[in-house]
Amino acid sequence: MQLRGNWNYPTSIRFGAGRIGELADAVKVAGMNNPLFVTDPVLAKMPMTDAAIKQLPSAALFSEIKPNPVESNVAQGIAAYRRGSHDGVVAFGGGSALDVGKLIAFMSGQSRPMWDFEDIGDWWTRADPKGIAPIVAVPTTAGTGSEVGRAAVVTHEGTHTKKIIFHPLMMPKVTICDPELTVGMPAHITAGTGMDAFAHCLEAYCVPSYHPIAEGVAVEGIRLVKENLATAVKDGKNIEARAQMMAAAAMGATSFQKGLGGIHALSHPVGALYDTHHGLTNGVFMPYVLAFNKKAIEDKIKRLSAYIGLKPNFRAFMDFVLQLREETGVPHTLAGLKVGPEKADMIVEMAPKDPTAGGNPVPLDKRAARTIFNRALEGRL
Repeated sequence: MQLRGNWNYPTSIRFGAGRIGELADAVKVAGMNNPLFVTDPVLAKMPMTDAAIKQLPSAALFSEIKPNPVESNVAQGIAAYRRGSHDGVVAFGGGSALDVGKLIAFMSGQSRPMWDFEDIGDWWTRADPKGIAPIVAVPTTAGTGSEVGRAAVVTHEGTHTKKIIFHPLMMPKVTICDPELTVGMPAHITAGTGMDAFAHCLEAYCVPSYHPIAEGVAVEGIRLVKENLATAVKDGKNIEARAQMMAAAAMGATSFQKGLGGIHALSHPVGALYDTHHGLTNGVFMPYVLAFNKKAIEDKIKRLSAYIGLKPNFRAFMDFVLQLREETGVPHTLAGLKVGPEKADMIVEMAPKDPTAGGNPVPLDKRAARTIFNRALEGRL
């Protein structure tokens, strides 16, 4: 292994119950006077969102966002941003709202198409940094970790593929992580977003590149998921479990700068083609990808198992994953997401091309993608 790497860490995070009361100050610190408040259509109607917007008398609301955001959502948001002569974005919500909010801020002053900034090589250097507006991020779920990330996921409507757009200045200037905002989250969303956080930590840990700092963050994030996700699903008002899962989500996104792998590489095309919940899709694929990668990751999983209080072997960790999925209502097969074999050829073609595929510990070619996909269809481990 080559002992070289480029390492980054998150922004200023205000963590704790009640911290949403500091939104106006966070906006001021970020240098905004007239922000665009970006959220999703469901959250836009909720009292907690109304209370947040009332802290910002000059803010305008934008909420035309799909659960799996598409390019037209971003285009509409940019138009609203420019109409209102806004000077920054408050991104409030789950991964979809956070990603679209970040993309609106990023694209607000660019002249090139969004796809010119896909996370490929040094494409990010094509952007004009002076045209990137500041962002304040407020997550209301505990999953994607987009609130501490420098990238956003959006679906290309023409090709039905999920793309990752990246720039270092997409990192929010200030993030407010208030677990009280997640208390009203339904159990199935809590489970899905929690599985997303788990997948981020687990895949980052397993990526073979050298980043011991990210690995340390990832294993502690996995411990927090193990000890708190099932509780948060069963007792949504447990503020301690909610807070620990919110921390785990931020840790997942912090650690996955090291990379992701086959779970995401398969989940992205399935989500793009079937509009499934991203975190739940990750949860379905997780044990099948683990089993496929076993020969390359077994020693690492033994160490991880010992750290989180399991017997130090691969089987113990796999049993834990299967039990956690069952406890939280994550389907065992793709049928539980209403995904069948009819688009298998497209998914098998798309998965190895996904930007996350390169981090998989075992090369993820079309044959490998088909093997994993078929096992997830049939429930074969």
